[in-house]
Amino acid sequence: MKILNAEQIKAADAYTISNEPITSIDLMEGAANECVKWIESFFNKDTFFKIVCGTGNNGGDGLAIARLLHEKGYGVEVLIVPFFSKSSPDFLANRKRLESVKDIPVKEVREVSDIVIEDVKDKHVAIIDSILGSGLSKPVEGKLAEVIQRINSFALPVIAIDVPSGLMMEDNAASDPKNIINATFTLTFQTPKLAFLFADNAKYVGSFFVLDIGLDQGFIASQKATNNFVSQNMVVPMLKHRAKFSHKGAYGHALLVAGGYGKIGAAVLAAKACLRSGVGLLTVHVPDCGYGILQTSVPEAMVSVDEHDWEFSGINIKEIGKYNTIGVGPGIGQEADTANGLKFIIQNAKVPLVIDADALNILAENKTWLSFLPKGSILTPHPGEFARLAGKQENNYQTHLAQIEFARKNQVYLILKGAYTAIATPAGELYFNSTGNPGMATAGSGDTLTGIITGLLAQGYSSFEASVLGVYLHGLAGDIAANELGQEALIAEDITNNLGKAFKHLWEVK
Repeated sequence: MKILNAEQIKAADAYTISNEPITSIDLMEGAANECVKWIESFFNKDTFFKIVCGTGNNGGDGLAIARLLHEKGYGVEVLIVPFFSKSSPDFLANRKRLESVKDIPVKEVREVSDIVIEDVKDKHVAIIDSILGSGLSKPVEGKLAEVIQRINSFALPVIAIDVPSGLMMEDNAASDPKNIINATFTLTFQTPKLAFLFADNAKYVGSFFVLDIGLDQGFIASQKATNNFVSQNMVVPMLKHRAKFSHKGAYGHALLVAGGYGKIGAAVLAAKACLRSGVGLLTVHVPDCGYGILQTSVPEAMVSVDEHDWEFSGINIKEIGKYNTIGVGPGIGQEADTANGLKFIIQNAKVPLVIDADALNILAENKTWLSFLPKGSILTPHPGEFARLAGKQENNYQTHLAQIEFARKNQVYLILKGAYTAIATPAGELYFNSTGNPGMATAGSGDTLTGIITGLLAQGYSSFEASVLGVYLHGLAGDIAANELGQEALIAEDITNNLGKAFKHLWEVK
């Protein structure tokens, strides 16, 4: 799913109106209907809605929602904020429609004190924010800022229509945080907005839901977009069928370099996930202290023993050229010999590498090595590791730009782990993942991701497919685990244990 900017969304509206054909007021009515359907599924009839509307098209959405909610039996009141230079034609048309409906109070807000909640008796109150939409081009100030602050002061459920008022579509560095609506839910139209995917903006967006309002899909597909949102429909075609007469050699031989004294568990977690991802053969290279642990806990894997007893040096990895891909980093530490071992792998490997954890921190201290990484290599940092690689940024939007530039400059795939794990490609495109949950913020979760991606690469998936599909499967398995166990009880091994169910789900919808 492409993530469009404000200009592209406006163009999609105009194209749909002229080519469907459909009038703008009817397109607005359809959007309002989708919002009301969602509201009906989340709020019962004992909820009273205070709908705060601007005088542009976002306000027109709010007026239409008020009328439709009233028809469904909900109590509503409309509060119009008139602090704009003009009203849009569709706002005026919907205001005229509203005037013909009895029993819907409509009040203009001249002072912020006009917005009250004490007048509603025996009902739960929720606020619908329909003040400003996706066309906002500068930070909010003045009377509008006061209205937003007033709404936030009530600490009530807030449903933002399309975009929380005051939130810019991309960069919010110049905005005053107190002048942005703190939404509980955001009902956004057609595509996610880039700003929704940054941790900086979580308290403004709440939980967002993408509603299809019927914009022309062909036009959207024709738009150039750097940013994308990964959906099930995107990853399902990536799955590779297994031939009936295939054998283990057909699904690749992966090497995992992982583990050190006290951290052999990282090697175990990565190895199990790699095997569950479908790899044909797996060799795990560990210090001598991990030999017995790996042979016992992961009997399906072969074990290569390092010359060091407690840490990884890697310089005695035999026949490095026989592997289809190499994953390196989980639990290896950052000793001088370990750094030399990583350098040896980078210099001698002819296949894509998956680089995680301590290997990333070693790279951060030796940035000149980046230019020697094999083509198609994948780096999987968390935000702290990425800051060490690329420098600390002021906000999530700046980090987003830095991630794209890092991947393009170094011709690698850069997977920045987080709530919406983001995959940047060497071509400068970025893909936000849609699966996963907070329960996956647990020790070893990153090790399982390294294993999954390494296993997919070894099977012949491209670096792009291994990155996008691997991250999606990792999150989906985590979602399945959380549904069964709850987020608090989820551990990394639960992700691996549910990989089979995640694959099965995707195959069932293919």
